[in-house]
Amino acid sequence: MAVCARTKAELFSDFVSRYRLSAIRLAWRLLGRHKAAAEDVAQHAFAKAWHRIDQYRGEAQIKTWFNRILINQVRSYLRWASVRERARFFMGPAKIIHPLENDHALAQRIEIALQQLTQSQREVFTLVYLEGLSVPEAADVLRKAPGTLKSHLFRAIRKLRQELADLEQDLFW
Repeated sequence: MAVCARTKAELFSDFVSRYRLSAIRLAWRLLGRHKAAAEDVAQHAFAKAWHRIDQYRGEAQIKTWFNRILINQVRSYLRWASVRERARFFMGPAKIIHPLENDHALAQRIEIALQQLTQSQREVFTLVYLEGLSVPEAADVLRKAPGTLKSHLFRAIRKLRQELADLEQDLFW
């Protein structure tokens, strides 16, 4: 029994070593303006995965299984962040200055445009275009139908094109 437990622990440790940076990057991309929390969110997701490792049935790749846990952890964090922000609003006025307000660099414009997407649109866009997953793989991670993801992806691309339309001439002239 101890050998099996040790083997399981070693396998999970190898998985964490291999996918740690990828998990942080995915969390960072999905958290929008809460990017400082990416490492904490990824760490909590790995802890949840360890506690649920016996539930992994091998039907999907372990990375796909883990990404579901990670995305749910991101969603949970964002829900609580929203509650904290509302609580701060009621506790007194706080002047919040967005760090990207007066900066017009391309990377920052893209970041702002990504923040305009709904959470579902940002998730599918990030998984497909930034993480390189196929639509069926992303659908498996998000537990949604591929057609639903294609719809979210279409809307995300359309919205990003609208938000960044003025950059097109600057980029191609």
